[in-house]
Amino acid sequence: MVTTVGGARGGRAPGVADARAVAESVTDPELPMLTLADLGVLRSVDVSAEGAVTVTITPTYSGCPAMDAMRDDLRRGLSAAGYSTVDVRTVLQPAWSTDWITPAGRAKLAHHGIAPPGEAGRRAPGPVPLTLQPRARRVACPVCGSPDTEELSEFSATACKALRRCLGCREPFEHIKEI
Repeated sequence: MVTTVGGARGGRAPGVADARAVAESVTDPELPMLTLADLGVLRSVDVSAEGAVTVTITPTYSGCPAMDAMRDDLRRGLSAAGYSTVDVRTVLQPAWSTDWITPAGRAKLAHHGIAPPGEAGRRAPGPVPLTLQPRARRVACPVCGSPDTEELSEFSATACKALRRCLGCREPFEHIKEI
């Protein structure tokens, strides 16, 4: 591994610390207030002795339509930082969980009026159990903090969000569902 710091500036070859910093700064195309690191989809960044970068990401769910945009943004950012060879790999195991969203990411979501997910908790490996009844969620309003909210729709702008309304301040808001 190359571990020099400083990027292409000053004549030094960009290293793993630089590559990691660039990859961590790439934002999510659907939640642009979050970086891929905040969201927890950025798994690893490696730089070979020859300077080739390999980035590993995990989608928030299979079939996530933002994966191509994430890959393109990672390649574009790393190429602009001086890396000529960039490989972005996708890994599905272990499956991503909303528990991987960082505390900073949760704070950014709330600051932008999106209720962050609660704890998803651990589940046994294997198939996801089928539940026919809606899951009762206690979600605080990101605007006023009231726990008195209601779900308006199980789905919102993206499949991972639900649309809710606060019964206290009457503001509608999105909630990232626990996965």
